[in-house]
Amino acid sequence: MLTLAEYLKDPCGNASLPYWKQKTLFLPDDVKIVHDRDYRAEEWKNFDDEPYFRLLHNLKNIAPRAALGTVEGAHGAVDEFVRLINACYSDLRVTPEQIEGFRKMPAFCSDLWVLLKEGETGRVVGGGIGDFDGETGEATLEWIQVLPECRGRGYGRFIVNELLERMRGRARFATVSGKVKNSTRPEKLYRNCGFTGSDVWHILVRKRAP
Repeated sequence: MLTLAEYLKDPCGNASLPYWKQKTLFLPDDVKIVHDRDYRAEEWKNFDDEPYFRLLHNLKNIAPRAALGTVEGAHGAVDEFVRLINACYSDLRVTPEQIEGFRKMPAFCSDLWVLLKEGETGRVVGGGIGDFDGETGEATLEWIQVLPECRGRGYGRFIVNELLERMRGRARFATVSGKVKNSTRPEKLYRNCGFTGSDVWHILVRKRAP
């Protein structure tokens, strides 16, 4: 079991998940998690590999937010988040029960749930969910989404910077993770917002026999 001191020494390099999640992590026998420094493809040829980046922000240099729309607190807007997330993915569907479940997590933080509404129309074009763990002082970005037809306009950066600003003065640092092989290139977005690091974790699932 990773200790708190070990985790804080290198959050992204010593754990694939935030500490509060890591404490209760249970892996089935057919799932392994390996840091890139220890990963050798030939050793895991019987596993499907999905690499995830994990980055850290020190909350010291946060870019100014351009006026791209109206940000609203939305911790109670479960249905809005369901519609937004489902509109952003072709291979994933969430339910109101799943989103409601996030509100029951130990690191739930009501003012870190935001929706971005387009200035002219008032339409929800993006949103994000953040967590905050008081034990570690860590804030975590989750579910940063922008509607496919609205991408490339700076909305994603606006949402990320809004959440980072809300964390400043309360959190010691912020982390974020995502799929390395994601066509929307979320890692580029987070690096453009000041996240740094080179840690990659491989989620390995044993291949089923044909």
